This record gives sequence, C-alpha cells and structure tokens, in this order.
Amino acid sequence: MRYFIELSYNGKNYHGWQIQPKVISVQEKLNDAISTVFQENIQVVGAGRTDTGVHATQMYAHFDIEQKPEGDLVFKLNSILPNDISVQQVFLVDDEKHARFSALSRSYEYKIWLGRNPFLLDFSWQIHSQKPDINLMNEAAKLLLEYKDFQTFSKVKTEVYTFNCDITDAFWEQKENELTFYISANRFLRNMVRAIVGTLLEVGNGKISVADFRQIIESKNRSNAGLSVPAKGLFLTNIKY
Repeated sequence: MRYFIELSYNGKNYHGWQIQPKVISVQEKLNDAISTVFQENIQVVGAGRTDTGVHATQMYAHFDIEQKPEGDLVFKLNSILPNDISVQQVFLVDDEKHARFSALSRSYEYKIWLGRNPFLLDFSWQIHSQKPDINLMNEAAKLLLEYKDFQTFSKVKTEVYTFNCDITDAFWEQKENELTFYISANRFLRNMVRAIVGTLLEVGNGKISVADFRQIIESKNRSNAGLSVPAKGLFLTNIKY
C-alpha cells in the first residue's frame, strides 16, 4: 500500500530535504520517525528537494508498506519528530501515484522585510537600506513567463536533463514593510528561485534595467545573473497533483 504524507518544516536546522552524509536532513528525520512507528526500515520519497535553510509550509512525501497503519498515525509521528517538523495528514493513494513525478506544479514564496524585525529574523531577508521599486520588479518578473530555458538561474555544477521550466506565475506584492515574491512552475532548478529574486532586486534597485533582465535570461550564463539571496526567506508553499 502507498501512503502520502503532508508535512511542513522550519528549515533552519536542516541541510535541506534530501538525505546527505554527515549532516541532518528533513528526510532523515521523517524516515526515522516512520521506521520507529512501524518497526521496520522505511524510506520516504519527497515531492522535491529544498536547499539548506529553506522552509516548507507544504511538502508531500510517500512511502510503501504492507501492514495497515493502526491508531492515529499523525499523532504518533508528531510525537517522535522534532518540533520544527510537523505532519498534517497521512492518507492512502493509488499505487502509481508518486510524490515527485505525479506533481503538476510547485509554488514558492520569498519574503523580504524592509527594515528590522527580530521576530522575523529566521523567516525573511531583512533589508535595512534602499527600498526596491516593486513596479519595476513586477515588470521584469512578467518576462519570466515568456521563456522556458532558465539555465541562467541554475547552479553551475548540477546534473539535470533539461533547464526548461514552465513558469505560470511570477509577481511581487507589498504589504506595509513586507515584500513577497510569488512564483509557480511545473519544476524548478537548484537555487533557481533565490537567483531570480537576487536578479529582480538588481532591477528594483536600479542596477540593471528591465531590458537587461531579458538579456540575462537569454544569455544562459549564471555569472550574468544577480547574487543568490539568503535561504531563510524562501518557502515551498504549495504542491498540486
């Protein structure tokens, strides 16, 4: 039987989602909790990867098991998991449904706080100086919907079969001192969202023009794009199946 898990996590203390040697990951903690509950070695498959320090308000994973779960599995898992990882639900799915490959789209948000706020220090990038022009950034963000190849915003040393992504939404909103960038696509490249945000901020700060942003996309050269913004402001927020 195949089960899906919906969970969320604060990524501050983890080296991303995926298991890696000699560091702590979210996947490792979830594997340990499920294996403890069922008293057998169980490996979960996630809907995707988040980098070190990135958060998720919604993540899905699946696991396969022969025995039927007994009792409140959500309660049992949350009793074992650390406080910065929370399971929302566990539910039975068809055997062919896959947490990663069945996903149709993924959505991220990047949060910037204009000024200082000690209560949001771990969940936003705080900018103390220049306030970027959100109108210019939205004008540039619209260009993302015109393209498919986003090699420009991918980590240089990464093994992928294609740099193509279908971006369906990309825009900024401002509520008082909080700037939020929203982006949705069928898939994302490593470091892609943080590189896009860093480059859009260069547009908003007047360092490059909207026309320059288009040329940067078309160059397919990571060195032409802006710096990668800090991970703590990035949230995986929604996965659609």
